[in-house]
Amino acid sequence: MADIHHENPPLIISKVAIIGAGVSGIAASKQLSHHNPVVFEASDSIGGVWKTCAYESTKLQSARKDYEFSDFPWPNRDDPSFPTHAEIVDYLESYAKHFDVLKFVEFNSKVVKLRFVGHRESIEFGVNARGYVSPLPGHPVWQIAVKRNDSENLEWYAFEFVVVCIGKYGDIPKIPNFPNNKGPEVFQGKALHSLDYCKLDKDAATRLLKGKKVAVIGYKKSAIDLAVECAEANQGPEGQPCTMVVRTLHWTVPHYWVWGLPFFLFYSTRSSQFLHERPNQGILRTLLCYLLSPMRRGVSNFVESYLLWKLPLQKYGLKPDHPFEEDYASCQMAIMPENFFTEADKGNIVFKKSSNWGFWKDGIEFDDSTKMKADVVILATGYNGKKKLKTILPDPFRSLIEYHPSGTMPLYRGTIHPLIPNMAFVGYIESVANLHTSELRSMWLARYVDEKFKLPSVENMLEQIYKEMEVSRRTTRFYKRHCISTFSINHSDEICEEMGWNSWRKRSWFAEAFSPYGSQDYSHKN
Repeated sequence: MADIHHENPPLIISKVAIIGAGVSGIAASKQLSHHNPVVFEASDSIGGVWKTCAYESTKLQSARKDYEFSDFPWPNRDDPSFPTHAEIVDYLESYAKHFDVLKFVEFNSKVVKLRFVGHRESIEFGVNARGYVSPLPGHPVWQIAVKRNDSENLEWYAFEFVVVCIGKYGDIPKIPNFPNNKGPEVFQGKALHSLDYCKLDKDAATRLLKGKKVAVIGYKKSAIDLAVECAEANQGPEGQPCTMVVRTLHWTVPHYWVWGLPFFLFYSTRSSQFLHERPNQGILRTLLCYLLSPMRRGVSNFVESYLLWKLPLQKYGLKPDHPFEEDYASCQMAIMPENFFTEADKGNIVFKKSSNWGFWKDGIEFDDSTKMKADVVILATGYNGKKKLKTILPDPFRSLIEYHPSGTMPLYRGTIHPLIPNMAFVGYIESVANLHTSELRSMWLARYVDEKFKLPSVENMLEQIYKEMEVSRRTTRFYKRHCISTFSINHSDEICEEMGWNSWRKRSWFAEAFSPYGSQDYSHKN
């Protein structure tokens, strides 16, 4: 195996490389197992963010049966409780052992650099739009530099096809930009990102929070869980309240029922998604969408009415100004922990809405010139997935992963970048259940790699991607996320059709119209 300065050629050990052994990496490795892929995993275990970016209280956002592989149901799939992050890691490990996937995984092997060694014409096909070269051309196209066990030495490998599964979360935190003298360097307390908090064990986390004035920046799932953990660590007369600094409000739900009706009826069936715009829908379908728009708004208002009745959103000034469907369409709906507002009622969680803020020596200063003292500030501000990709991709591909003005990565079927040859990305598209989304696209990818179907021309792929982005842009103001939740069934239909499968997976028209779609519907070809 060669160092970066060594002249010997890289070692070729497989046709296919997979980078990352999280949910998407494990799904891809199982579907591509007949190619004996090499899976490079930077940590010492599988599970991805469920292993490395979970708090003590982190749980799944959906029911077990909505988050399972098509051929490996949960043993207790009817348990109504949301599984903990530890249960999810156990489930993933059981899946990997059952299908003998672990033999492909190289642990403590961090990919730090990719190098394109294919023919130049394969990166110029965008000009003539003739389409891809063969997925497995019979010779190396990519070289991968790997660091083992934190060693400074690089080991180089060569592959015909690379599947990137490092995801958008974890590894690189997204830190806000601060004005001069308003950054964390002027703060005399402790400032950290939620990624740093994830690395603390329960005792260390309690010591950090207990008896401290804590500010949590953010109002998405990670910030909400953090606030609850902070409140639980500050019970009693000497406890201090946790302040959530909220820049953008989003709708939260207490559970998956609305006025006694299951939530899936409103957004996750063919009949409910018929109300929403989708790509490639034609003139008649577009007209129907326009005529049915009052019904679509009515569904959103119906859900909002329940949430405003069930949760004290108006009491705490947490009612968003935008419709509920915009959060659903951008995959930003979060489940509220049961005790969140109980702790708020006790004064253990308080809220401060502010569009801009910065640090001062004793805490946080807001855009209205008010100041708040704090001992600890935790930035639950998300992760920089694009930067993570840019650190390993070479030019000219580095500049292609961000499509302006949406900012999302242009991926055909959420998997193939039309301008990056012999490479796929799994786990970069969001929907109702991301495990199911990754598994189905891994099935599609395996068939593409086996040349059981051919991709459209580059021009047609880019056109399809643009259509999906336009649907998102018209559906939600938060369109800078690759989310297909309002047309997920149609998206899966098109994938099935490309694979030669029957796109309608249910046993009756009634089930097709009114029951939700999940992984089990794609367990075999109809």
